Amino acid sequence: MRWIEAAVVLGMSAAAGALQQAPQAPQLPQAPAVPSVPAPLMQPAQPPRFLVVLDAAHGGSDTGARMGDGVLEKDLTLGIAGRLRSTLHARGIDVVVTRTGDVNLLPVNRAEAANHAQGAACLVIHATATGSGVHLFTSSLAATENARFLPWQTAQSAYVTQSLKLESEIDSALAHAEIPVSLGRASVEPMDSVTCPEVAVEMAPLVAGHVTAARPVTDASYQKQVVDAVAAAVEQWRSDWRQQ
Repeated sequence: MRWIEAAVVLGMSAAAGALQQAPQAPQLPQAPAVPSVPAPLMQPAQPPRFLVVLDAAHGGSDTGARMGDGVLEKDLTLGIAGRLRSTLHARGIDVVVTRTGDVNLLPVNRAEAANHAQGAACLVIHATATGSGVHLFTSSLAATENARFLPWQTAQSAYVTQSLKLESEIDSALAHAEIPVSLGRASVEPMDSVTCPEVAVEMAPLVAGHVTAARPVTDASYQKQVVDAVAAAVEQWRSDWRQQ
């Protein structure tokens, strides 16, 4: 029986040796670690752009009023708008103009240009040979708080309240410059179709008074005085607009 025991012992030893010599399973390569992706940075909200639309009235075959000395309103308004544009740019205010030359523009084209620009203020520049100082006009439409789905002809009604506030700013600045001001309201194209605070600024000659000397509307120094006052009002409006 000893030879059987010896065989068992030898068999067990051989099995153990076989187990020790068995090749190990190959190590699978580990997948590379996926780098963590940082969370997207939140971009700060951009403040709305403050922009002014200047609409020089008339143009082309629409000559407007005659100022005397052969000066036409269409040329005078274009010159005043250009001066005001330069003054506003010097104050860091962006400006869009409806025309830069002697061209015909339909009221609908003026309103479309103003609405596309999404201005914070729209100023229509007029001139007249009658009256004294500056005449300011806003739309005579009744104010409404419903700014959605308004008819084209009454779109300004949603901005009438703001237009009156802008007019008040211009009135105060002109009064500070000792320029007479008259206020009025009218329902005219393209004003009633414009979707931003809008005021028509009509420059008239200065009639001599106890604080004013007689000056024609074509006087360059008088134009500068009016333009500077309007620009100061727009700058104040920018401050008010940012707080709204």
